[in-house]
Amino acid sequence: MKYDPNIVIETDPDVYPPSDDSILLIESLDVREGERILEIGCGSGVVSIHCARNGCTVDCGDINPRAVELAGRNAAVNGVDIHVRETDVYSNVHGRYDTIVFNLPYLPVDEEGLLAKAWSGGPDGLGPLPELMEGAPDHLNPDGRIVVVVSSLMDCAELWEILDRYNVEKKGELKMFFEKLSVLEIRLS
Repeated sequence: MKYDPNIVIETDPDVYPPSDDSILLIESLDVREGERILEIGCGSGVVSIHCARNGCTVDCGDINPRAVELAGRNAAVNGVDIHVRETDVYSNVHGRYDTIVFNLPYLPVDEEGLLAKAWSGGPDGLGPLPELMEGAPDHLNPDGRIVVVVSSLMDCAELWEILDRYNVEKKGELKMFFEKLSVLEIRLS
């Protein structure tokens, strides 16, 4: 999918803004018209809006109620229909999807606060990845996939211990000053 810099995205100081990792995720994500997408941790809604503009049916959610409101507003401004809800990973998600997308909170820090939940992956940087993977079979269609952003700053041994039993393909990469970001596509079988 191509990132469109002309999409109008309002921001909120309490919501993670579109950043390099968001653009990397959009650019690394291949979607097809009619695909059912679930984005967890939607923030401003920029990834979900791109998916909807490419013909996907999109449900998205965030643990941050301000992000839920902002994503809904941004979708309306851009004339797309996405269904936004407050959720902690799958806590308020029902149904099955072709693709689950999550720009994970991957920094190995343990910060508190609503906005910090967008980047604070705890001491190992894995954040909600174990919960995401554990609940995926209940929310993916057969042959479905999970697409996540991970960082070289995460505990890579722990990361691969979780992902080792799945089919994983790297879809994109961005080398930054202090880390390397990768977009991984994960298939359960």
